Amino acid sequence: MPKLKTHKGLAKRVKVTAGGKLKHRRVGASHLMSVKNAKRRRHIHSTAVVRGGTAKAMKAALLVG
Repeated sequence: MPKLKTHKGLAKRVKVTAGGKLKHRRVGASHLMSVKNAKRRRHIHSTAVVRGGTAKAMKAALLVG
């Protein structure tokens, strides 16, 4: 049986915290900033934690215990 490979595309977009949670960058921060209000711009430039079933599937793709 060959070794399982890490999903490299996901590994570049997500960081695993010391507690095993997954941190990611929020969407919508690349362009069209003039349309968005200041509160929304501040919010999308922060990081977020992946939750629920999505996190479980991502951990499987990253081969994180």
